[in-house]
Amino acid sequence: MLGIISRNLARQLSHTDTTHKILNSVNYSQRVALRPKKSKSIRKEIQYFTDAKHVRVLGGKGGDGCINLRQVWCNERAGPDGGDGGNGGHIIFEASTDVNNYNHVTSILKADEGTKGGTNECHGRNASHTVVKVPVGTIIRNDEGKVVGDLDKERAMFVAARGGSGGKGNKFFATSLQQTPRICEYGADGEDLTYTLELRSMADVGFIGFPNAGKSTLLRAISRAKPKVASYPFTTLRPHIGMIQYDDYEQVAIADLPGLIPDSHKNKGLGIQFLKHAERCSVLMFVLDASGEEPWKHYEILDNEINQFSQKLGQRPRIIVANKIDAPDAEVNVKELEERLSRPVIGISAKMGTNLAKLLVVIREHYDAQRRTNLEEN
Repeated sequence: MLGIISRNLARQLSHTDTTHKILNSVNYSQRVALRPKKSKSIRKEIQYFTDAKHVRVLGGKGGDGCINLRQVWCNERAGPDGGDGGNGGHIIFEASTDVNNYNHVTSILKADEGTKGGTNECHGRNASHTVVKVPVGTIIRNDEGKVVGDLDKERAMFVAARGGSGGKGNKFFATSLQQTPRICEYGADGEDLTYTLELRSMADVGFIGFPNAGKSTLLRAISRAKPKVASYPFTTLRPHIGMIQYDDYEQVAIADLPGLIPDSHKNKGLGIQFLKHAERCSVLMFVLDASGEEPWKHYEILDNEINQFSQKLGQRPRIIVANKIDAPDAEVNVKELEERLSRPVIGISAKMGTNLAKLLVVIREHYDAQRRTNLEEN
């Protein structure tokens, strides 16, 4: 037990040292974030982010076999020549970076049917497989709730429903004893199954914080995303994704997740529905309200909820951000917060734009460090 605690403490100290090095060696001439100059869209339509989907998948039916007795001018009893039917198509889920949610996935997915067999021993055409793109990090559960697929890498595939095989024509049943069979097979039906798709890998950086800590305002300030912003808590009920573009053409995905409250690991509030989104984020950004009383206690509660949900998640690299430093007495809280946590704290004002350039550099440095770590492990 002491060995596990010491290893966890060593990991946290290494993450802390990394953040200290980043803050001490910030060079704004490298990896500069490109702040978008184009104005945001004024559309009022709400774009929902679907992070879970219940689907029914139907494999394609196989083509029927053909019954035919060939008759030619030189031989009226040439024999059977009915061809086999084609195979039905499969339903395949493919992990892709082209999509980031399940808005495009319909509730019922049906593959194409195979073509019937023809005369003169013509085989029916096999149906094409239906490939449905899903976000990288999709978890696939069957109707019993068991995980049967984990598409954690790009171009990974999962065959959700197999198509039926084509039926045999009467040529297949011809024997020396039965030379003119008048029977064939119907094409087999494809599989009919139900699955639940869950999105677990959403972004490189995930926002962690209490309701009304300014996470949505921060996402609006550093990306083109348009999450709802209001003065009351729980304005974010669905995750929102934003992209930070840098001058070396690298893009970092950031996620504004619903607010966390005490006992969320017991499914209070949005509970598990929130925590599962942060489970695969490479870096966790703790957004604290510096204008509130004792923000360090907020961090302790958030840290406890993360560790209660998953110890592996609690070991992820962290960025501590104190928002709303434009409020009175906020700077005093930031200094005391850094002393109590013994970690570097970045004081920002998402509303006024204070220190956002410094924060963007730190995000990129953590992103590069985590990517190098993943390459070394693989």
